Amino acid sequence: MKFDISKGLPPPGVVNRNSFWLGGMGWCAAIMNGNVLSGVHRQVLLTTIGWFLGYHLTKYENYVHAKLDREMNEYMKLHPDDFAPKEKKTFAEIVEPFIPVR
Repeated sequence: MKFDISKGLPPPGVVNRNSFWLGGMGWCAAIMNGNVLSGVHRQVLLTTIGWFLGYHLTKYENYVHAKLDREMNEYMKLHPDDFAPKEKKTFAEIVEPFIPVR
């Protein structure tokens, strides 16, 4: 099934950037539809719908990134010669020698 690895992922936080952004967009859509004080129920409804969509969008985003990470790690395990560890250099080897100009 498509979402088998998603069951092993921790759920995203209730307050995340997508929920906040889409909830705010829902609230703005309700405000643009009429007066600020009229239709408070509409504001709450559209904000809640946006927040819900943002939460599930974040959940799907985490699933896609976990799937890509798993595929990349599997490729790295199958081809270790392509990912040999690099020789570690000290900071002095990287930086050019300092020669003051006067």
